[in-house]
Amino acid sequence: MIPLLFTLLFAEMTLIVLLLFRSPVRVLVIMGLDRLKQGRGPLVARTVATTILVVFSSSLYGAIDIHKRSKEAGGLVNSTDEVLMAYRILEASLMGFSLFLAMITDRIHYYIRELDLVRNNMGAVERLNQEYKDRIRKQIVETETKPKIGKGSMDD
Repeated sequence: MIPLLFTLLFAEMTLIVLLLFRSPVRVLVIMGLDRLKQGRGPLVARTVATTILVVFSSSLYGAIDIHKRSKEAGGLVNSTDEVLMAYRILEASLMGFSLFLAMITDRIHYYIRELDLVRNNMGAVERLNQEYKDRIRKQIVETETKPKIGKGSMDD
C-alpha cells in the first residue's frame, strides 16, 4: 500500500508542476482533466476520494488505538506496536497528503480555465474597443475632409 501511495503522490506532484508552467504538455493535461470532469468522471473521483478518506480514518484510528494501548501499559511500547504505529502514521500521512494534492490539482485546473475565459473575454473586448476607436477616427477624418459650404457660395 505504501509504494502505491508514494506513486500516487509523485504523480499528483508532477501533475501540479505541469499545470503551473505554460507548455504544450499543460494544454494536453488541461484537455485531459476537462474530459475527466465530464460524464461519470466526477462521480468516480468522489467515490475514490471517499474511499481514501475512509481508509485514512481507519489508519488514524489504528494509530490512536496503539497509542492508547501503550499509555495503558504505563508508557512501555513493545517493538511490534512501535512498528505498527509508524506504519499507520506513514500510511495516514501519505493518504492525507494525497487528498490535499488532489484538491489543489482540482482548484488549479479550475482557476486556469477561469483565467482562459477571462483572457478570451478581454481579447474580445479589446477588439471591440479598437473597432470603435477606428470608427470614431474614420468619422473624424471624414468630417475634416468634407468641403465646407458657406452661405454665400450658392448665391454667386
